[in-house]
Amino acid sequence: MISGTAACPCNSGLAFASCCEPYLTGAKLPPLPEALMRSRYSAFATGNIGYLEETLLPGTRDDFDRKGAAEWAAASEWTGLEVRHTEGGGPGEDKGVVEFVAHYRQDGADRVHHETATFKRQDGRWWYVDGIMGVRPRQVEKIGRNDPCSCGSGKKYKKCCGIAA
Repeated sequence: MISGTAACPCNSGLAFASCCEPYLTGAKLPPLPEALMRSRYSAFATGNIGYLEETLLPGTRDDFDRKGAAEWAAASEWTGLEVRHTEGGGPGEDKGVVEFVAHYRQDGADRVHHETATFKRQDGRWWYVDGIMGVRPRQVEKIGRNDPCSCGSGKKYKKCCGIAA
């Protein structure tokens, strides 16, 4: 068991007691999708499988494999979390995305779980909706041939990066 003064497993740099522990105990609700994702990582690290299930969006829990999650958590040494990208989840927003890499050691080998997770605010709190492995494709605004080039050169796109090789 992690003591409250120990570093939080989520690599926030804060003590467990002032980071994820209040979420895992139900004393507080995570205010942002990133905080919920970090607390879910800490739930794996501390074996709090009930929290993992409780933070799934209601209506999406039917296929939660509690036994499988518990076995994975117990068989792994959770060695760190890296948040790569966040979007949405701010004030007035009901959706958020967090790309992260969970580091763990299993069967003597270092492993990673790279996921881009979707979160939804419903009933005044954030919920985990789903995730895809790796990076979720992001919407990129299409640049027109006569638009300024996105590289910042000041040239038109067709005369700069848009030149066919």
